[in-house]
Order: sequence, then C-alpha cells, then structure tokens
Amino acid sequence: MLKLDGVAAFIAVAEAGSITAAGRRMGLAKSVVSERLAELERSLGARLLQRTTRKLSLTENGLTFLARGRNLLRDAEEAIGEMAERRGALAGPLRLSAPVSFGILHLGPALYPFLAAHPEIALNLELDDRFVDAGADGFDAVIRHGKVHDTRLVVRHLASSRRVLTASPAYLERHGLPASVSELGRHRAILYSNRDTDWRFEGPDGIAIARPTAAVRVNNGLVMRDAALAGAGITLLPTFMIHQELARRALRVVDIGLEAEGAEVHLAYPSQRGPSAKIAALTEHLRRHFGTPPYWEQDV
Repeated sequence: MLKLDGVAAFIAVAEAGSITAAGRRMGLAKSVVSERLAELERSLGARLLQRTTRKLSLTENGLTFLARGRNLLRDAEEAIGEMAERRGALAGPLRLSAPVSFGILHLGPALYPFLAAHPEIALNLELDDRFVDAGADGFDAVIRHGKVHDTRLVVRHLASSRRVLTASPAYLERHGLPASVSELGRHRAILYSNRDTDWRFEGPDGIAIARPTAAVRVNNGLVMRDAALAGAGITLLPTFMIHQELARRALRVVDIGLEAEGAEVHLAYPSQRGPSAKIAALTEHLRRHFGTPPYWEQDV
C-alpha cells in the first residue's frame, strides 16, 4: 500500500539532494527517512533513487514519479485543509521560504501568534538568501524583498521597505559626509554580493547610479549591518534591518538628496495552486502585524 509519508520523504530527498538534508527539513532521523524511502520503493516495485558513496540521483522511474508524487501529496494536503476549513479551522502543512535577515528579525516573531491562533497548521519555514523557485522547490509561498517578476506567481503586497544609505558616526567623522552620488565613489562601501553592486537612486532627472569601491562584500544583510556598525564603510540597507540602530544613533542616515530605489515586501505563491484559506489568512495577519506604515518605518 502506498503511504503518503513515504511520498513526502521521497520528494524531500529529491528537493534537498540528500537523505540527511531531507531529514533535517522534515525533522526526522536519517534512518527514518531511509526506511520510508525503502518502503515506498517496495510498494511501487521500482527503484526511485540511485545511491552511490558520493552522490544521490533520481532514476528514470524517480524522475517520472516526482511530478506525480508532488501532485498526489499536494492534493492530499489540500483535502486535509478543506476538511479543516469546513469545521472552521485552518490545518495541515504550510511550507514557507523567506530571506534570512527578514525572517530572523520580523517574519519569525510575526508567525508565532499566527501559529498560536491556528494550532493545527504544521509550519516548515526555510530561511535562505538564494533565489527560490516556489513551484519547483515545493513551497506553498515565498516572502520576497523587492520586485517579483515571475509571472507564474500570484503576488500579494505585505509592507513597504525603504532602503537608505547608512554608516556609523565614527566612520563619517573620519571620512566625511557625502552629499551627492558622485561623492559616494570616494568612500569605502559594504556591498551585498548576491546582487549587482551598483547603487541606484531615483531623482528628478531619472535614475542616478553610484558604483562605489568595495571594502567589504558579503551575502548577508545582518553582517553588512554589523560591518557598518564597526565603521567599515557606507552601506545601503532596508530600514527593516537597521531601524533600531538608527533610533539609538548607532548608525546614521547618509542623505545625498535622492531616494534609493524602493523595495517592497511581498508574499507570492504559485498561480497553479490557486488561493488557499491558509495563505489568505497568513497574508492578512502579516499585513496587520507589520502595520501601515510598517513599524520599522515609523521611527526613521
């Protein structure tokens, strides 16, 4: 007999790339995941995974079953959710992806009261600054900071998030306060290595671009914030990351008379799945929790 927990284990291994990583994702021991996979292969009478000492890959049967298994699991989860909705509850698994810094600082604290209000929801939250393909990677929804151009996703706005130039008072005392885009070029910059390193600003004559010299490149915003606090240079960060540091004057906004290109916080979900009561409820909860304007903008 085909068991859904075996299907879920197989999909997790296929997406995570290893049994160990799948176990971490599912909160299960490696041995349990392996046992469920073996039972699934026995039920199907086919090998789904090719295991070697160096890597794990999908067999031809595994590739064929992966898409069908995802549909099977999704249909079962949606059925569970529909039954819960009929009795006035939200229930079942909810798998989310979010950027690391936003997840730590704001999304996590916002989710806890949501889960307390809906205890039958089983949340799986993955924090990752890499680009996540919501549909292919099996997420119910993703949180994005910035524009979402993927037409396969339905996008819901959650909150505004300005980006500002910032540096420590000590750095500005040593190196001076830039007053224009051109003056940024002579300053030390802390840059986000996951994206283009140009800084773009909106002005009356269109877009102005600064190409600062990198003193530090890093792929995490919290480390960028800490580098700025340590006086390593000027950086461009969203207000949700530095509002407390600005309020206590540990960091200072560097005003060059132009606004950095704005960024919004969105929730997006695959369009082929359609809206769900869980996602709709989560969207409204997050909007209320963050506020309009969001609390990280109110003291900046």
